[in-house]
Amino acid sequence: MTDPKSNAPLSELIGGLVADVSGLLRKEIDLAKTEASEKVSKALGGIEVAVVGLVLAIGAVGVLLSALVSGLAALLVHNGMTQTGASALSALIVAVVIGAIAWLLVSRGLAALRGSNLKLDRTTTSLRRDVDVVKEKI
Repeated sequence: MTDPKSNAPLSELIGGLVADVSGLLRKEIDLAKTEASEKVSKALGGIEVAVVGLVLAIGAVGVLLSALVSGLAALLVHNGMTQTGASALSALIVAVVIGAIAWLLVSRGLAALRGSNLKLDRTTTSLRRDVDVVKEKI
């Protein structure tokens, strides 16, 4: 049994190929849009974590700074330091601890935004596969 397409005129075969390729490109564009949307959603999640980390860091510095500095300064004064030295050292210690917590939260949020997380892997693979199929048909 012969393939009916083998008897079709060349113009009909080329027209079919053009229609197939244009349909394939439309589907690839739809896939790229969908995948990009998913990646943007993941990126926004990372941004949300980073923003929450920054807000908490700022809030923590504002609220805890005076209480922790005062408490630590009182402890240092009780152990023989001058009030001025105890206040300065207490502020430095509290700032370093809060800064480290903020850095951990921000870096965790930024890790979600790394470039490798934003690649359109499925679309790239599908496009490569489609190019191979088109090459075989030509």
